[in-house]
Amino acid sequence: MATVQVSEAEKVYILHGIRDDLRVDGRGCEDYRHMEIETDVVSNTDGSAKITLGHTAVLVGIKAEIGKPRPMVPDEGYLEFFVDCSANATPEFEGRGGEELGTELSNTLYKVFNNKRSVDLKSLCISEGEHCWVLYVDVLLLQCDGNLYDAISIAIKAALFNTKIPRVQISADDEGGKEIELSDDPYDCMRLNVENVPCIVTLCKVGHRHVVDATLQEKACSVASLIISVTHKGTVTCTRKVGGGSLDPESIFEMTEAGKRVGKALHTPLMKLLQEEESRGA
Repeated sequence: MATVQVSEAEKVYILHGIRDDLRVDGRGCEDYRHMEIETDVVSNTDGSAKITLGHTAVLVGIKAEIGKPRPMVPDEGYLEFFVDCSANATPEFEGRGGEELGTELSNTLYKVFNNKRSVDLKSLCISEGEHCWVLYVDVLLLQCDGNLYDAISIAIKAALFNTKIPRVQISADDEGGKEIELSDDPYDCMRLNVENVPCIVTLCKVGHRHVVDATLQEKACSVASLIISVTHKGTVTCTRKVGGGSLDPESIFEMTEAGKRVGKALHTPLMKLLQEEESRGA
């Protein structure tokens, strides 16, 4: 993860501000930075989105391809994640640093999104046990100024909302086998229901308080963070603790409650924004 060096004087200044619910950039402890979202930004994908959160920028492209269902769940499709940490985002992503972070992010995204509680995987099934849609989700980190998990999750939700999967017709061929035909009409497509797709909220413990959407400077003052994925109903679907420090049970409870509150509040304006962008594009 990208890091910055912070002097002791800067740490004291940041800690005192957070203690009084006034961060360096004027936000409260549970406020996000300015966020911009664009959808349908990559032409050769089935769905795409770009998000800018402060100075953190993430691009997500989704490609739908026909594959074979997994043996354990023959009536479901699935998602595959790949995260590319561009060295342009920060020099620390060069070489092994970017690879390790990309793998860590991919594993977390897999746990959060690739389950039937988040995405209707049954709708991705074409022919049980034989064919299904596989959604390849490619994430590119363009700029890094903290809070990657939240930015990536919002970009993925926006890209899934934007994804258009061609309609499939299954017919029998002369030999009795199945033949798959994809519709050529760009408007004859299937859309995913993203209502239950969670957003990730990262809470960083700084001093005796916790903050949402931490900058790199605030992250440098943090001992540990809690990553929480939250649905539009405020249901927690996944939690993960990162960082070298420890969190006491009371802090974990407070951070989880704050994450549920912030995550639930994030979904409504996000969906409204995506629907407005869709109507403008139409």
